Amino acid sequence: MSSKPMEEQKRQAALIIELQELLGKQGVLIDASDCAAYSKGARYGDGVSLAVVRPNSHEQVVGIVRICVAYQQPLIVQGANTGLVAASTPDRSGRFLILSLERLKSHIQIDPINRSVEVDAGVSLHELNEALLPYGLFFPIDLAANPSIGGMIAANTGGAKLIKYGDVRQNVLGLRVVLMEPAGEILDLQTALRKNNTGPDLKQLFVGSSGAYGIITRAVLQVHYLPKQTATALVVPRDQAAVLELLQVLERDCSEFLSAFEGISGGALQAVLRQFPSISNPFFPEDCPNYCVLVELSSGITVTHVGFDLQDILNACLERLFGDVVQNAVLGRGAELWHIRHSISEALRHEGRIIAFDVAMPRSSLVAFRADALACIAKDYPWIEARDFGHWADGGFHFNLVWPHLVTQAYDIQTVQAIRSTIYDLVVLRYQGCFSAEHGVGPYNLEFYQRYTSILAQHLAGTLQHSLDPSRLLGLTWFGRELS
Repeated sequence: MSSKPMEEQKRQAALIIELQELLGKQGVLIDASDCAAYSKGARYGDGVSLAVVRPNSHEQVVGIVRICVAYQQPLIVQGANTGLVAASTPDRSGRFLILSLERLKSHIQIDPINRSVEVDAGVSLHELNEALLPYGLFFPIDLAANPSIGGMIAANTGGAKLIKYGDVRQNVLGLRVVLMEPAGEILDLQTALRKNNTGPDLKQLFVGSSGAYGIITRAVLQVHYLPKQTATALVVPRDQAAVLELLQVLERDCSEFLSAFEGISGGALQAVLRQFPSISNPFFPEDCPNYCVLVELSSGITVTHVGFDLQDILNACLERLFGDVVQNAVLGRGAELWHIRHSISEALRHEGRIIAFDVAMPRSSLVAFRADALACIAKDYPWIEARDFGHWADGGFHFNLVWPHLVTQAYDIQTVQAIRSTIYDLVVLRYQGCFSAEHGVGPYNLEFYQRYTSILAQHLAGTLQHSLDPSRLLGLTWFGRELS
């Protein structure tokens, strides 16, 4: 009988003892029942962990990294575990340690004059916005979930307000990162500067990296003033092509005030109304359009400025388009209409097994892509139901499908993979889009990263990763490929 399992048990036991000495027993979870919630992802990823370590300081993160490198112990970094590509959960081998940053949240330092905030990576989006509220500021990444700041940076989160405020990448001013090589060294890029042309912008290496390049422990973020007035409408366009006509008019006539332009299919709206009876149909009870668009304008100018009422401006714009581009519209009722939009993902989970697509392409391709994708599904998979929605203003599109619970066809992963390949080929090869608009890569999308990303780009990304983590201890995502 091989002595290796016994040696491995001794190594793991010694590792846990050192971690407990560093963090205390409260900082190290080893019981399977305590670790279970950390090992299961929000949508994908259901693994088994060796243990969960929960540091509450940067110094403890440094100590964990040094111990893990010394023991050659692989680890997964986790924020709020709301990610959708399995980047924050271990596999089923039981060999990974989960490094949870949920307790690293003591520091929020706001500079209202610079309109920036220095914040620990474990602080959640809601916690950050609560701290910013007394200053009339907010971090404008609009999501249905409540992720941690570190996780948002690792995934480069987008959200529904990207058209006005940009994604996370555009709002990161500085970072502090703990490196795997040299083990536990701190790369301090914590500048609060908006202009800095003194060399490569190294912080951007870690934004959108799925946590594979280093452990983000603190960030300096640009924040924005809360709008003093908003205007909303749920608009029914003449047809699918009219969605982009409407977008062009709003961008031309409402320009910098346009803060959201969210497409919602009739199927997605119907799912929300079915699953949440407390939400009323914003149109007539018996009427549900084939497609609608949630439009929002926002401004820091108060309504008391004579002649400047955003709702009046939006209403007048839509009225000019009525009968040509616009068939119907529900005006105002912002909180109610946004509640519908933010309820879509949860509603779909009750309808069946979600086959989710987070794609992007040039806006001019969206109508043709949607028609082609729906035709493919209807022809080859007629029991699959389309429940799509998305951020048409930035070219983002959640072409989500549902495999209903109550169908004769039993869910099988081979069919799902065939659907994924068909849709992604459409997105990337025909419409020059990308297979992950805002959820990142992670293990779940790694197959498609390797399929669609050029060999040279993979080689360069892998070279960087090897330099920063030569033992490949950090995470499950490997970006590299050897050049032939």
